[in-house]
Amino acid sequence: MKFIKETILPVFLATIWISLSEFVRNEFLVKSFWIKHYGELGLSFPSGPVNGAVWGIWSLLFAILIFIISKKFTMIQTTLLSWLAAFVMMWVVIGNMDVLPYGLLSYAIPLSILETFIASLIIKNLQNK
Repeated sequence: MKFIKETILPVFLATIWISLSEFVRNEFLVKSFWIKHYGELGLSFPSGPVNGAVWGIWSLLFAILIFIISKKFTMIQTTLLSWLAAFVMMWVVIGNMDVLPYGLLSYAIPLSILETFIASLIIKNLQNK
């Protein structure tokens, strides 16, 4: 029971938060950036059910990463290390592949930091209680 309460529950709740945050940001706030940029590249922006499922897996992996990092670092360190590992590295890669619409970063940077901070807060507050 302790394992469920201190490991599974924090990771599960953080995964739910990350998934919701990603969905709202990418579906309602910045989707137009993606569609326009992909259209200019002659591509269709992927937004089907399989794509959504992969983002669900990404959210779970991100929550696990935060959980692992949080065991050894402070709240702020956990947030910054997790954000760097998940978002900054992703943006470098997709920017290098020329599929990152840079205009969305003015929204994505602060919102992704907030997303990571809240996920870290969820995990920190629920682990080892």
